[in-house]
Amino acid sequence: MAATTSPQTSDSLLRRLAGASVTKAGLAKDQSAINAVIAETSKGSKFFENEKRKDEAVTERVEKIQKTLKELLTTANVARIEQQVDKLIAQLEAGRDLSHSIVHFDMDSFFAAVECLRDPTLVGKPFVVGGSVVSTASYAARAFGVRSGMATHVAQKLCPHLICLSSNFEAYSAVSKKVAAIMKQYDADMCMAGCDEGYVDITAYCENNAITAEDCVTAIRQEVFQATQLTVSAGIAPNMMLAKICSDKNKPNGQFALQSEPAKIRDKSLPTWYAFQPLLIPNQVPGVGRVQERLLDSIGIKTCGDIFTHRSTVQLLNKYFSIDYLLHAYLGLGSTIVQPGVREERKSVGVERTFDPISDEAVLIAKLKEIARTLEEDLQHGGWTGKTVTLKYKLDTFQSFTRARSLSRFISNQHDLFNIGKELLQAEFPLRIRLLGLRLTNLKDLKIAETAGIKRFLVSGPPSPNKKRKTSHQDTILEPDAGLNIGIEDSDVDFAHSTRPRAVSLEPSSSQPDLAFRFLLLFLDQTHSPKLIAGRPFNLNSVPQRNMNVLSVVSALTPTTKDSMRTSTTV
Repeated sequence: MAATTSPQTSDSLLRRLAGASVTKAGLAKDQSAINAVIAETSKGSKFFENEKRKDEAVTERVEKIQKTLKELLTTANVARIEQQVDKLIAQLEAGRDLSHSIVHFDMDSFFAAVECLRDPTLVGKPFVVGGSVVSTASYAARAFGVRSGMATHVAQKLCPHLICLSSNFEAYSAVSKKVAAIMKQYDADMCMAGCDEGYVDITAYCENNAITAEDCVTAIRQEVFQATQLTVSAGIAPNMMLAKICSDKNKPNGQFALQSEPAKIRDKSLPTWYAFQPLLIPNQVPGVGRVQERLLDSIGIKTCGDIFTHRSTVQLLNKYFSIDYLLHAYLGLGSTIVQPGVREERKSVGVERTFDPISDEAVLIAKLKEIARTLEEDLQHGGWTGKTVTLKYKLDTFQSFTRARSLSRFISNQHDLFNIGKELLQAEFPLRIRLLGLRLTNLKDLKIAETAGIKRFLVSGPPSPNKKRKTSHQDTILEPDAGLNIGIEDSDVDFAHSTRPRAVSLEPSSSQPDLAFRFLLLFLDQTHSPKLIAGRPFNLNSVPQRNMNVLSVVSALTPTTKDSMRTSTTV
């Protein structure tokens, strides 16, 4: 491991080549030596050249940010800006919620641990799970600098006697379900954040059973071990963000709790957020990746404590850095609401596969067919269908591309998925690629039963507590035979002065139910232009004759209002 790098290899490129998981528990301490080996092993490869291009692009962003900052500082009143930010900090601090005991559980080297159960001879040996890219490394392999996301040939350079295993997702899923079942005994609303980690709010359980949070977590970890023979690490804190950070403090097979009593949280002799927060590097905060870390470093923010020191700079550069997000990171403020994933928030369902570079068109088509079959299974299992098919591929140069096609109908079967994907892929040939995938978006949830009658058009589902309702010109909320959300707020309509339908037929046209829905929601203020659904203009002159029964709704409106409707105005 005595490799040295050439002067042309910048520190930022070395850091980028090291990957996103260099802070994972169990990695060798001499990261600089490992980075040098990674760089030398990768040099000259298409992977290296792609990472170099990305690093140069980030360098340009850094230069632009520094130039912008220099210009802004010539006229900025730094003292006044700091006062404004301090007021914001005080407001955020006043809203701090310390009433919860939230736990983040993280299975230790999960895939590797499951493989050790299947083959006990692997215990203590350096091995990885994955294909051309490492999915998980055993702790013995991590000691050599091997980590997830690393190219397998680079991992073998770091550890010549490395054992490489293929993934067994069925085995991992079976164990994951056992762990989730245990967690649900302590919090029915627990949230799995992946197959190997999850969040549990044990506040109520501890109160009802007169047990401390630390004792409760110890019991849960013991129960998981008894059921699976696998160890799990945990972090205990007042919110989800802090809990996730804490779960990495005593890995593997350990737990760490933050002091959350209001009278003690500022005592730096105790394990509190205020004690270790200033020392955290930004990428230890969930959501801060390598690029953001480098951009922050360029303005002097190397630790979370520096966020406060450079608060005026962050405010000046708010279009590059979200000051609200960074202040939350500085203060250790995160969500206290633990709940299962909401189906409404699902945006896509996809499958992709990584392999050694392939240029044979027949082989790629065969792989695409298998991907389409797997995607169909996932869609059927999840109860989804969709209208937009996206093909993703990554060249042997590690550059990624996507191609998409939208349909007028919903699809979910492998025949449609494959044929559309095949057309998109063949249009790109010749190719030499190392990753291929299909994704379905513009989804429809088949598990939501459609309500019969006019209620179907008027009643929207319960909103997600984590999602703000948005509408745009691209929203497709008026799809026939789909459950519909109204998507307007009470403030959109002045109900005190609006003209409402009087004794009219609400029976929608069977051929165009969306038209009935459109007109039914036009409860207009007579003194203003009509506000249409999802910002979409609609002209009454375009209504087909076969839908004139729908106009019975409009006939209840005053002539003035009907005339105004003919001038389509959007909001």
